[in-house]
Amino acid sequence: MAGVLVWVETSEGKIRKVTREAAGAGAKLAAALNVPLGAVLFNGRGLVPELGNLGFSKIYTADGPGFENYSGEAYAEAFAAAGEQFNADVFLTGATALGRDLSACLAARLDAALAIDVTEIIYDAKPLKVIRPVYSGKLLAEVELTGEKKVISLRPNVFPVSEKPAASPEVVPLPLENIAIRSTVRKAIKAAEGVMDVTEATIVISGGRGTGGAAGFKVVEDLAKALGGAVGASRVAVDEGWIEYSHQVGQTGKVVAPVLYIACGISGSTQHFAGMGTSKFIIAVNTDPDAPIMGKADFAITGDLFKVLPVLKEELSKVVK
Repeated sequence: MAGVLVWVETSEGKIRKVTREAAGAGAKLAAALNVPLGAVLFNGRGLVPELGNLGFSKIYTADGPGFENYSGEAYAEAFAAAGEQFNADVFLTGATALGRDLSACLAARLDAALAIDVTEIIYDAKPLKVIRPVYSGKLLAEVELTGEKKVISLRPNVFPVSEKPAASPEVVPLPLENIAIRSTVRKAIKAAEGVMDVTEATIVISGGRGTGGAAGFKVVEDLAKALGGAVGASRVAVDEGWIEYSHQVGQTGKVVAPVLYIACGISGSTQHFAGMGTSKFIIAVNTDPDAPIMGKADFAITGDLFKVLPVLKEELSKVVK
């Protein structure tokens, strides 16, 4: 192998936490393989000094109107071009909504082996092996990547962030004049301002059928605000129109792995558990002591969430900063 290349995913001009995690995993993999670690950055020259703390020896930049908004085709072409220059064999992204899309586009572009939503890398394996959940999280599969090129997306909040001493990586602008792009993104519509992404949060408070409606989510939102966490939801709550799809956690929603996950009025179907089962600590609040989520939680509270959550808010606010 000749190099490990990481996609620098940004949001509103800032480096996303999942990129820092991917950089840490990439640095460890590069050290195990005795190869350099590089990065690809789109329209973010001002972030180069900050990236010097993440262990990258070289940063490839792609700038211009064609990269202002995410485009799987454009980003994959630029990522592939950087990989060719860097002689990279391993490409890392976060398993975010965009990262999953980009990793699939890139794998198709390179005819590479692809592993999505990886929770562990077996760094000393030859060929390289990774661990990823399958069958809605019921099993963990050990996947051997035998292709010459390997594309891996990493589940957020699983790999540790590893900051390095400040360095000055070499910056290499990518010559992209000859890249043929068949479609362009004209406009990206943002969700509500100030809403924390559940995939980035270390604390997630989710509501389900037990909230009873959109108004019932207020106690969930209040607890999330008090703890500095994000608001999640079950599919039922989203399907009923009580909260937007961007909050949905589960197999058909977003996959999260926070330090603390509090499930409020959620029965805990297999599909929901597939999206949050790797949380470090799970607290379940439900009136039904036999609900599936109660057996999977580290702490289960049988009771009315409208009575329990205000007490949790008061008590947890004393210890969570």
